[in-house]
Order: sequence, then C-alpha cells, then structure tokens
Amino acid sequence: MGMFSFLWSWLPGWTGLPWLSLGSSPVDSLLQGLIGACGIAVLCNLMRVHLFIKCLSDPDMWSTERDRLRLPGRLVETVHLCVLMVILSLVGARVGALVVLEFSLRAVSSLLSANQGSHHSQLFLLCQYSVGCALTTSLSFLQEGAPHGTLNLLLSAGLACLLMWHTSSLVKHVCTMYELHSKQRYCGVCITLLTSWHAIPSLLSTSLKITFAVAGMASIYLINKDFLSTSEAVRFWTPLTICYTLLVIYMQEEQQQKPSEQMAFQTVFVRMGGLLILMLTVGKWLDVMHIIFSLLGEVWCLLRAGAMMEVCRKQDSFELDYSRRSRSRGQLNYSLENRRDATNQ
Repeated sequence: MGMFSFLWSWLPGWTGLPWLSLGSSPVDSLLQGLIGACGIAVLCNLMRVHLFIKCLSDPDMWSTERDRLRLPGRLVETVHLCVLMVILSLVGARVGALVVLEFSLRAVSSLLSANQGSHHSQLFLLCQYSVGCALTTSLSFLQEGAPHGTLNLLLSAGLACLLMWHTSSLVKHVCTMYELHSKQRYCGVCITLLTSWHAIPSLLSTSLKITFAVAGMASIYLINKDFLSTSEAVRFWTPLTICYTLLVIYMQEEQQQKPSEQMAFQTVFVRMGGLLILMLTVGKWLDVMHIIFSLLGEVWCLLRAGAMMEVCRKQDSFELDYSRRSRSRGQLNYSLENRRDATNQ
C-alpha cells in the first residue's frame, strides 16, 4: 500500500505533458527553446572565429586544426539548432535551474583553481548546454505573469535569430577570406578582427557572467516557489548541497589530469547521474524525464563541438608547455646572472 501511494504521488507529473512543467504554453516553450539554442550557436560561432584566427598565427603548425574549424553545411547547422530547440523546450524550469546552479558552482571552482588558465577556453565550450538552460530559466522567471509574454518571446526570438545569423556569416567570412583580407587590409571586418580578436574570450566571459548571475537568481526563485514550507525546502536543499559539493570535489580532481574527449563525456555522465539520483530521491517523475533530456542535450553539444574541443586542448597544452619553458629559461638566466655577480665581486 505504501508503494502504491508513492507511485501515485508521482502520477500527476507523469500524466501531464512536458510543456506543462514550464508553466507556459507549447508556443512559449518552443520560443524559449529557440532562444536558448540561438544563444548556444552564438557562443560556438564566436569561439570558432577566435580559434580559427589563433590557428592562423602559425599556419604551418595549425593547418590541420584550422581546416577542422571550418563551419559545416547549412543543413547540419539547421538540424543541430532544431534538436537543441526541442530539447531545451522539453526540459522543465526546475531541472534547468538545477543545471544552471551546478554549472555556476563548477565554473567558480574551476576559475579559482590553480590551473584555471590552461582550461579557460575549454570552459566556454563545456558550458554550451548550461547557457541554453540559463537563457530558458531566465526567460521563465522574467516572463512569469507578463501580459504579453508570447509577443515578448517572439521579439526576443527574432533578435536571437538575427544575432545567430550574423555570427554564422562572420564565421563563413573569416574561414574563407580572413587570411587574404588581413594581409591586403581592405576589409573593415577583417581589419577589426585583426586588432581585436584577442578580446573575444573577455567578451564571452563578461557576457556569461551576466547571464549566469541573472539565471542563478532566477533558478533559486523557481526552485523555492514549489515548496509549501521551510522544512520541505530544507529536505530538498540539504541533499542538493551535498550532491553539488561532491561534484565540485570530483571536478577539481579531474582538472589535475590531462583533459581528453573521453573525460569530458565521463564528467557529463557523472554530473547527470548525480542529479538523476537526487531527483529519484526528492524530485518527481517528470524531473527524471527532464534529467534524461538534459543528458541528451549535453552529449549533443559535446559531439557537435568535438573539433573545437580538440583544438582547444592542443592549443592549451602548447601554451602551457611554452609558459613552463619560458619560466625555466627565466629561472636559468636569473641564476646565471647571480653567479656572474658573485664572480665579479
């Protein structure tokens, strides 16, 4: 009888459509998913531009990696965008908020760790799905109770699509014409990138900090509004805090090792597995479904950005080795100068 009551308590979440978990209509959910997918595309396009120009700094060494960074066909990009839009529209605000909070803690831990510089560029690609959840969660919070919510989302989706189209055009232009235009210096876009491409990571970092700051506040509100009492909130936040603490410790240990593609996927399964166990304990059946959708979204984003991740790993490894060699040379020169001074005295 107790087991029947337990299963029956989950049935209301199961019998409802996934759209209903967002507290909005299917149209609003699709628009939010489209905005989140466009945000991921803008992030990837700007990172692709940055990595491509960085490879051109030594074309003989990075020629193979440069060719891998070229934008695929329009059909592939459209399919990728549609899949992300569907996944983000199906994931509920509750699970989206959990993904946002988990990545925020993970990012802070990574940036505060000793080796933050070696994986900073990879962090932009690892946060793709979290950026989509951050945008959908913020929209769910900001549009709650709005009298013209659908119209607002429609205008936001139009702006997001426009930004995505411009960044996609920028990628195509850079991959085909930048090498020529940067030498002849008659293209305004390429001349601007020639002097400011180093600032792209700083721009992305500032934008992501603002995005996750807003999404973090929205996530806490969206999670807490479902609780009827303080004791119920404590029963949820206590295991969540323990789960996130263990995940942060696990991520810090992973950062001590040399990153690889297999490690990236392994980290995704560990993180989503932890959230899945947590939702099985204190969540609803619909939350479990959304965790599975989130796992698919994370894996889809990593598969799509595989080439960029590999280029980031090689460039980070090269820069780390170069800085170590420079540091050792500096120490050697310093010791030689001290010996010369001692000899002269």
